[in-house]
Amino acid sequence: MKMNLTYTRRTFAARFASALSALGVTAVVLPNQASAQSSPAQDAGGIRKLDDEGKPASAKEIIMPVIVHNGLIYVSGQGAHDKRDAKEWTIESHTTVVMDKVKKLVEVGGGSADSILQANVYLTTIEHWDGMHKVFSTYFPHGGPARTTVAVAALPGNSLVEINCIAAVTRK
Repeated sequence: MKMNLTYTRRTFAARFASALSALGVTAVVLPNQASAQSSPAQDAGGIRKLDDEGKPASAKEIIMPVIVHNGLIYVSGQGAHDKRDAKEWTIESHTTVVMDKVKKLVEVGGGSADSILQANVYLTTIEHWDGMHKVFSTYFPHGGPARTTVAVAALPGNSLVEINCIAAVTRK
C-alpha cells in the first residue's frame, strides 16, 4: 500500500507541475528556475550550448561541441583532422590529439577526465584498437569510463579515430 501511495504522490506532483507550466505559473511558483533559464548561455530548457572555449555557442552552429544539461556534459565527436601526409599518421598520435580535445571540452563543461562516464570510440580499422587503447588508458589513471569501440568505413578530416563522450558536471 505504501508503494502505491508514493506512486500516487509522484503522479500528483508531475500532473500539478504540468498544469502550472501550461498556465504559465511556473515563473511565479519557481522564481529561481525562471531566473536560471533567462541566462543567455541557456535556452528555455536549461540547456547550455557552448563553443570549444566555454562561451555560449552561436545559434548558427549546426553541431555544438559541448552541451550541458541536468548535470551532464555531452561532447560531440572529436577527430584528429590531420593535414600531414597519410604516411606520417599513427593511431597513437591521433588518439593523443583527440583525447586532448575531449579532455579540454569536458573541462569547459565543468567536469574532468575522471568524470567521464561513457565514451564512444570510432576507428577506421579495428587493427588500431591496441594503439588507441594504450593511449586512451593514460588519460584515466583512476579507472576509465564505460566505453564502446567500433570500426567504421571512414571518418571526416582524415582522422584515424573519433571519440565522443558523456561526463558528469563536477564544478560550476
